[in-house]
Amino acid sequence: MNAFLLAPTDILFFRDGRPMSGSLSGHGAAWPLPTVTNAAFHAALWRAKFADVHPHDQIRLQDHKRERIRKDDRKFGSLLTAGPFPVSPQGAWFFPRPLDAGVNSFPVATFLPLARDLISGNSSLPTLLKYPVTNTKDASKDLIAPWWNTAAWRTYLGTVATDSPPTLGFKSDSDFCDAESSFGIGLDDATDAQDGERFYSAHYLRLREGWKLGLLASAHDKINGNQENTRDLLESLFPNSGTKTPVIVGGQQRLCSVQRRAIEACSDFPLGKSCGFKDQATGKHLVKWVLLTPAIFPAINTHTGGWLPSWINMSGEVQLLDGPGKNFAARHKGKAGSRIPATLVAAVVGKPIPVTGYALDNGLEDRKPGPKHTHLAVPAGSVYYFECAEGPPSDPELHARALAAALNWHGSAQSEISNFKSQIQNRRSTLMGEKGFGLGVCGTWNFSCQDISGPPRA
Repeated sequence: MNAFLLAPTDILFFRDGRPMSGSLSGHGAAWPLPTVTNAAFHAALWRAKFADVHPHDQIRLQDHKRERIRKDDRKFGSLLTAGPFPVSPQGAWFFPRPLDAGVNSFPVATFLPLARDLISGNSSLPTLLKYPVTNTKDASKDLIAPWWNTAAWRTYLGTVATDSPPTLGFKSDSDFCDAESSFGIGLDDATDAQDGERFYSAHYLRLREGWKLGLLASAHDKINGNQENTRDLLESLFPNSGTKTPVIVGGQQRLCSVQRRAIEACSDFPLGKSCGFKDQATGKHLVKWVLLTPAIFPAINTHTGGWLPSWINMSGEVQLLDGPGKNFAARHKGKAGSRIPATLVAAVVGKPIPVTGYALDNGLEDRKPGPKHTHLAVPAGSVYYFECAEGPPSDPELHARALAAALNWHGSAQSEISNFKSQIQNRRSTLMGEKGFGLGVCGTWNFSCQDISGPPRA
């Protein structure tokens, strides 16, 4: 993949689905969701008018065979993005802080699951959660920086290199951006003049000098339909790592210049733990998964979705496999994976984020424009805690490592940063994973041993 740095030429406008009429100023100054930059790159690929682009027909699998439903004129379905994230003038990437960390001076988890089981009908927690999460520090009104650099994340996860001390960085929104208010008028579609009725105010995002939007992206296209012969269309669109090709990002036709650089030899993203999950105090194998980007888990049949990942059943049991699925294994004549014996026991989840938009193509036969469905996404920084079954005597940590390999955005790869090839293996959001939702990293956790006096509250 390639890293792209977007430098805005002016203020930016990122409106969500909430109204802007009356006294409401909208929410256009919020940090953009992954859908925004994905749509910007998708539109840029269409405007480039590439020749001989591989079309994406609508395909259905039946009896392990691919059956074409209809020929489609859609293109660039191979576009994959991850981001955006704030990037400092010095090139440091910043990511949303984990919600179980409450200390600015040092990246450490201060919210821990309580060793004492308080459920027993006396808790408002969902029944599948076994342990409540409690703050181990005294209450404070100090503001917490919501953005951490890569070194702070690696220190928090325990994956920092020991040969060089990390340079920790913590930023607040005001350190790299400001919200500006401006007024606008409603336009008449027929005359392109003021319609004489609508007048509104809006908030806009202005990045500080030198700060950029950073994201990873690729768009591998088959040449003449050959899977062995591909090209990255984004490398063709931005060939010389320059700033000659601007892209329109967000609403109101706001422009950003683009700088591309290959990242085969390094990674700007934090790496999760791949081993070392045994808690010496309890002997349990404990894995936690922290979101770097939001994730969307819709309701499916009897599964409620929302805050609960779709790959965890309503009893808290993880449904992920330690290998390929049975259909994939059947097509490739291999062995299917087995369910990873792990259970969700606690969680720290922030307030949901509305994700919506407007589509020029509704994806149906009539191809009419219209609003997209509104989803509520789990915010970045949310933490999920798992207990894993002990493996065989020869490898007690087998199942914990398998869970980490299934949840880390980079899979099971764990090596020195200088030798690590940045390829996104896992996108654990049920929807819009290709747009960058559902990227996370794994760490380990331990129980809080503090005592709570008095009986549990009813």
